[in-house]
Amino acid sequence: MLKPLLLILVCLALLGLSVRLFYRGLRQSGTDRVLGRLTEGQPELVVEKSSWAGLERAFLRAGLGRPTERIGLWLALWAFGIVFGFALGSWIGALALLLLPPLAVRLYVSWCYQRRLKRMIEQLPQLLDHAVRSLKSGRTLADAVMGAIDTAEQPLKDAMGRVQRNVQLGVSLPDAASDLAELYEKDELRLFALGLKVNHRYGGNASELLDNLIKMIREREQASRQLSAMTGETRVTAWVLGSLPVGLAGYFLLTNPHYLLAMWNDHSGQIMLATAFSLQVVGSLALWRMLRSV
Repeated sequence: MLKPLLLILVCLALLGLSVRLFYRGLRQSGTDRVLGRLTEGQPELVVEKSSWAGLERAFLRAGLGRPTERIGLWLALWAFGIVFGFALGSWIGALALLLLPPLAVRLYVSWCYQRRLKRMIEQLPQLLDHAVRSLKSGRTLADAVMGAIDTAEQPLKDAMGRVQRNVQLGVSLPDAASDLAELYEKDELRLFALGLKVNHRYGGNASELLDNLIKMIREREQASRQLSAMTGETRVTAWVLGSLPVGLAGYFLLTNPHYLLAMWNDHSGQIMLATAFSLQVVGSLALWRMLRSV
């Protein structure tokens, strides 16, 4: 009975993932459509992607370097851990060491990416302000942006170094900024790239454009902080509700391990534990979606 339940859970998870991908494809952002119209008729650079392109991209965005240099060693350690877990805890230990390390790495990379991206957006107005002052002193837009990158602080300087390298290789500044925006998938960077592209094609007052972008970024940052302060109680409540069942299960394992183990060895107990785990996953996903909507 347990195996069909696990198979049903896997099918439901795959169904939810497919619906999410379909919904995400339908909601293509207006910025992408505008950029597509602006780049009509221009040659596109075709980049050959490796089988580990997604992993490299995630680590690059998080500022953790290239993981493929030691991927063989990490995979070997992971396989050894699975075998070790099977030797200690049968298939339960093997399943735990099969799922927990990738989940932990995914959460750590996502946390590093969000923290780095937040710091970059906080530093972006200073970079744009330096570029505006350079423009008013008589420099061109490309020279002003390149000079502002040299004076930027980490991690923004390291990220914008990608723009510098592309420009030095012959890529136009708007295309290099678009490449950076698509890598980090942030609206502020996309608006910066879009402004450069529009100015490059149609001309206009670049300093006024950057001033408006600085004002917009600071207003969004202020609104984000106000929203975070107003929804702090809601987020804490969600974390408590999500972690309370896991904490109770851990407490039972520490104080009375035979209680849950006896349930696991019984057929009806296995159904109850599988149902409880499914409800916990569904509840955590629901709380996560609620937090994203506030």
